[in-house]
Amino acid sequence: MSAANPERGEAALEIGGEALALRPTFGALVAAEAEVGPLFALVERAADGRLSLGDLVALFWHCLVDRDRMTREALGEAVVAVGLAKVTPALKAIVQQILAGR
Repeated sequence: MSAANPERGEAALEIGGEALALRPTFGALVAAEAEVGPLFALVERAADGRLSLGDLVALFWHCLVDRDRMTREALGEAVVAVGLAKVTPALKAIVQQILAGR
C-alpha cells in the first residue's frame, strides 16, 4: 500500500510494521456514522476520553483505503496489539478532518 497522502486528507496508521492509509471521504464518514452514530457525538466522546474501542476500529475500518489487505477483526486485533497511544495520531488526524475539512 502506498503511504498516506496528507494532501488528500489521508492519515497514516502504523500497524505491524506497515503504514495503512486512512482516507475520511464523505462515503467513509457516512458509513461510519451509520454504524457509530453522529460524528459530532463521536468527536465529543473522543475529546472526553469516552471513545470505545469498537467505535475507534469502526471509524478506522470505514476510512481504510485498502480493505482487501486485512479483515476488520484483524484491524481490531492489530489496534489492540500496538496500543491506543500508537493509534492516537491517526485518530487525531481523522477528527481534524471531520471538524475542519481539508
